[in-house]
This record gives sequence, structure tokens and C-alpha cells, in this order.
Amino acid sequence: MTKEEKIKNFDANGIGQLNDGLFGLPFTLDECDTVLIPVPWEVTVSYGGGTANGPVAIIKASYQVDLYDPLVLNAWKKGIGMDVFPAEIKEKSSSLRESAENYINALAQGADENNSELKEISTRIKKECLWLNDYIKNKALHFLNKNKTVGLIGGDHSTPLGLMQALSEKYGKFTILQIDAHADLRNAFEGFEFSHASIMYNALKIKEVEKIVQVGIRDYCEEELNLINTSNGRIKTFFDRDIKYALFNGDSWDRICNRIIKELPQAIYLSFDIDGLDPKLCPNTGTPVAGGFETEQVLYLLEKIIKSGRTILAFDINEVCPGPDGDDWDANVAARLLFRISNLVNLSQNK
Repeated sequence: MTKEEKIKNFDANGIGQLNDGLFGLPFTLDECDTVLIPVPWEVTVSYGGGTANGPVAIIKASYQVDLYDPLVLNAWKKGIGMDVFPAEIKEKSSSLRESAENYINALAQGADENNSELKEISTRIKKECLWLNDYIKNKALHFLNKNKTVGLIGGDHSTPLGLMQALSEKYGKFTILQIDAHADLRNAFEGFEFSHASIMYNALKIKEVEKIVQVGIRDYCEEELNLINTSNGRIKTFFDRDIKYALFNGDSWDRICNRIIKELPQAIYLSFDIDGLDPKLCPNTGTPVAGGFETEQVLYLLEKIIKSGRTILAFDINEVCPGPDGDDWDANVAARLLFRISNLVNLSQNK
């Protein structure tokens, strides 16, 4: 059956079938304009765990998402699909996570990180993180070269570095728009170079990353603040406190969005840590922080970015965790955001 025949026979008002693709759509991956790379990885998480289960939880929740988008009509016809689930990544993550916890606990008890046992753990984890980065970079380039809109679904926030590297190779210069509670500018946090708390520090090492525009940041250390202040404008941070104070004093989210957009050049990569939202929407994420955004605030910003004529090259959504009792509240929120964001990114690329 051709894609056109599938569209004709598909009931977009019906219930998603579990044996179909993401969001219950009937398309093969080749037939989808948007391809998502699942990365079930959480080796260096430093508080709550479970984000490695995020991609599967989002798939399950996606069947409950209604397929009407108020801005992009009939967007479902373009197709959104998730690549094959990488069992090897999940297995490596589980194995390395135990070693990482032993390493972190030893440091907390005063052990020397240069002793032979801890050094071996650190070296092994770095090696596997480099392997993961290469895996994702090659996957991303494969789909980008097929003219797909590419998104990455974590896993923890360390996972999209390979996608950023792929974009630098494919497109050259771009700016990262980071929606997050945390600055993620730590240098080798807890001894791990590729920590989830170091993703933006590592992104700065990519020379094609012209700038990082951070929005919603509300949990950071003095070292990170110093890096922001001495970055000569390469890092522009819109702190959650400043945003809220502006709103309290009569400013509008629309005007604040205009100021954010003014900092963005033409080509953008969206990196979205789910903890950028108010934690009532993602209570099970690994490191929730009071404050943050409503979903429509984030979507409003993205809509204004697209209406400004800028292009979102690719995106990630990370740190989605199912609850300890198996509840899928966080994944339900993430799946609905994923549908809307995928459509908006596709629209920005004139697809």
C-alpha cells in the first residue's frame, strides 16, 4: 500500500492501534518526514533515575494523543516515526550506570579519583560515551542525508551531543536554544566528562555552535554563572527568576519572547530538557526544580520563532521518566509536546 493509500484509509479521529507506529500512524520510517532517534541512556545521572525508560514510555503514551494540530493542519499526514529501539544502548547504560554509582559513592566518601580502580571506571565510561556520540552522529547524518527532520528522544541530557556534531558537519554554524531548569555548563561533573550536567559545556567545544541561548534556567552554580558572564555573549541566559519578575512587574510573555528571539540567528537547534517545565507537569524527571514553564508558553515561543522566519534544524527532548509505580503522567505530557514540536520544526523547514 502506498503512503497516499494509507492516508486515505487512515482514521485520524480514531483510536491509535498499538501495532502501528508512533502516535498510531500507519507509515513506515521511510514514509515519515520526521524521524526520531531513541537513546535509552542514563549513565551519569546524579539524582533520580529512570530516564533511560523515557523513549518507550513516550511511544506507549503517543497512542493516546489526538492528531489535530491547531497551527499545522493535517500535520499527521507528513508522518512521525521512531527508529528501531537500540537494545545495545540500553544494555550498556544499565551496566555502566552501576559502575558510575559506585564511582560517585566512592568520591562522596572521600576516595581519590586517581586511584587505579576509580580511574579504570572513569576511563571505561568515557570510552563508551564516545562510542555513543559516534553512534548518534552517524545515525543522525544518515537521516539528515535522506532529507528527514531529525529529533532525538533521551535518555538523559548528555545524549544529543552526537546530533549536535552531525548538524555542525551537515549545516555549519548554528545556535542552540536550550529550554531547561539547569545551565548544564559543568566541567566534567562528578568526574564524568560527558555528564548530563555538562552537555552545554561540551557543546561549546563544537566551533560551529555560534551561541547558546538558555531559557528558564533556575538551578546553577557560581562556576556556571562565571562562564556565562565571561563568554563574551556566546552564552545568553534568560533566567527563570528574571522572567518571572518581569511578568510580576507587568511585562508580557509575548515581549519576553521577542527579546529571546532577538538573540537567535537564522539556524537553530532546539534542546529541550523536560525539567524546563513546571515540575507539576514532570514530577518524575531526574532533577525537578520548582518554577518553570507551562507547555503553551514553550509552544508559543516556538511558534513566534517560526513566524519570524527562522529555521529549527533539529531537536531533542530529554529527561522524561515514567513514575516509580509505572504511571505515565510525564510521558503523556512529553508525547503531546513531541507531536506539536515535531510539527512546528517540520513547518520551519518548509516541509
